[in-house]
Amino acid sequence: MSSTIIIGNGPAGVSAALYTARAGIETTIVGKDFGALEKAASIENYYGFSSPISGKDLITDGLAGAKRLGVSILQDEVIGISFTNSFSVTTKYKNLNADSVILATGTSRRAPVIQGLKQFEGRGVSYCAVCDAFFYRKKSVAVLGSGAYALHEAMELLPVTSSVTLLTNGVPLTVDVPDEIMVNTQKIKALEGGNQLESILFEDESTLDVYGLFIAFAFAQSTDLARKLGALTEKNKILVDSKMSTNLPGLYAAGDCTGGLLQISKAVYEGAKAGTEVIQYLRNLEKSKIA
Repeated sequence: MSSTIIIGNGPAGVSAALYTARAGIETTIVGKDFGALEKAASIENYYGFSSPISGKDLITDGLAGAKRLGVSILQDEVIGISFTNSFSVTTKYKNLNADSVILATGTSRRAPVIQGLKQFEGRGVSYCAVCDAFFYRKKSVAVLGSGAYALHEAMELLPVTSSVTLLTNGVPLTVDVPDEIMVNTQKIKALEGGNQLESILFEDESTLDVYGLFIAFAFAQSTDLARKLGALTEKNKILVDSKMSTNLPGLYAAGDCTGGLLQISKAVYEGAKAGTEVIQYLRNLEKSKIA
């Protein structure tokens, strides 16, 4: 049986799942939490509700509907994704495989405010360890983050670089870090360098010399995961065509991560579109295998 993994349990992800599950495709939704929508106390501009509904209730009811159709719901954090003969999705606790993936985790509305971060993007600051580790062979690097995603990025860099330091920027660690990775919990004041990043300046005026800084703040968003596979992105959105397909066969995106109007109605439409296109993609894939 063909399978799809939907990363994100909000309106876009659940909408896609309703279509793929009804088409007989083995469907798994992976979601860490309810995201920004959970904070919406009252939604009054969405079709079908005579009275306001909270964001949390809307998501809970949506997931219940998907579960009724046989969708597997996994509450977990996705920390990595790759592709060989099929898609491999690494979560904090599991390794999952599927024939297609729909990215629907929304978009990050929060980023660390650090002097020099934007200045050194592409010149020492990176957002993908798998993509850019090669450029820092035998050099010292750092990873900004304090959770499972940051640790995953640090472990990707460890075999390639001369040293890896995890920078928590004053945030408590939420994972156990192996001895090979150094940890610095100080608040960061600025990134320094000339044409390239050269060092991290902390608030106590101490410095750490590094050639690269990898951003793994909070948890992996759809754009982070897309970049790891080589999908085209622009700023903080994933580039898709009219079928919600990325430039990589079998990889789709829907909802806030594609940019545009950040509304539930738009996310539901794009999820439905991605779901129907995945159905067609997987059916064509099955036909090609038979032929």
